[in-house]
Amino acid sequence: MTAIRSHSRGSPARKAAFTLIELLVVIAIIAILIGLLLPAVQKVREAASRAKCQNNLKQLGLAQHNYNDTNGRFPPGGQMGPFMGQPGSQTGDWGDDRGSFLTYSLPYMEQMGLWNLMSSFGGSPETVHNSAGKLRAAANFSGGSGIVSTYRCPSDAWNSDWRMTNYAGSAGPQCMAGGCGADIYIANCNRGGITHPGYAESPDHGNAWGEADIRGLYNRLGAKIKFASVTDGLSNTIMIGEVLPEQHDHYWDGSWTHFNGGVAHHGTNVPINFDTSDRAGRCGSVPAKNIGNWNTSWGFKSKHSGGANFVLGDGSVRFLTQTVDIRTYQYLGCRNDGQPVSPP
Repeated sequence: MTAIRSHSRGSPARKAAFTLIELLVVIAIIAILIGLLLPAVQKVREAASRAKCQNNLKQLGLAQHNYNDTNGRFPPGGQMGPFMGQPGSQTGDWGDDRGSFLTYSLPYMEQMGLWNLMSSFGGSPETVHNSAGKLRAAANFSGGSGIVSTYRCPSDAWNSDWRMTNYAGSAGPQCMAGGCGADIYIANCNRGGITHPGYAESPDHGNAWGEADIRGLYNRLGAKIKFASVTDGLSNTIMIGEVLPEQHDHYWDGSWTHFNGGVAHHGTNVPINFDTSDRAGRCGSVPAKNIGNWNTSWGFKSKHSGGANFVLGDGSVRFLTQTVDIRTYQYLGCRNDGQPVSPP
């Protein structure tokens, strides 16, 4: 019988494989690299979103100036129907919705299409009953969404399919009682040592029709503020700032068109980025952080780390840090307190 011999010489060599430890090391290295890369990508995205947000505010600032060129004043923060009592009484028709300052900004924001939809119902929104409501109906009827991308900050994705805004006109250091027993910032509306008439006792929540009663540049009832009324200087006064609708109980779908939809309900009493993310009913279990506490939820805030973007009365855009001195912040919010400080 012929013996079978092994022919190992010349046979192909077996390829070396990764050991389990080597595979684990490679996976760990890849995980570390991804961990290093993701924050960098997120940082780049946030930088782009912040720049877009600043550009939105720049466009809004220019729109306010163009409105002034045509009408001789800022657009009303909100416009409700004529009051039913004597002049000066706070008895307006809350059911007569005539729009917000964002509504009046439309023709100056390359949004004539939406403005014309409103006008097609019978004229200027300032004089047409419930025109903001009609705008919402018209936008739906025409197949449009009524969403204005310039009114949204890309850093805030909350209900991005709603007709919402991330920008509100400043009422300044207006007194705003919260109604929840946690008025922790009420003292800021009448800071001790400021005796200028611009810091006289102010009507709660800016509920007044007269210019003299409004510390900032906007309010929801239609007070008409002229550029000349900003005696501290346009470059020293906050005009519009960033807001988070998710943390304020007056925002809902279509709120940017509505005089009472939050867009003129923000002031400088509350520190920037104060958290009011508690949405557990009216006042909630922690009233200071609940959206229903107007003393805290009516502040300016953003998704940007460390502060928020603002546009000043001269149209310049600034990023104010959330650690800004509170007194300086009040001076920037008030248009006529005799303290013309420059933004830090």
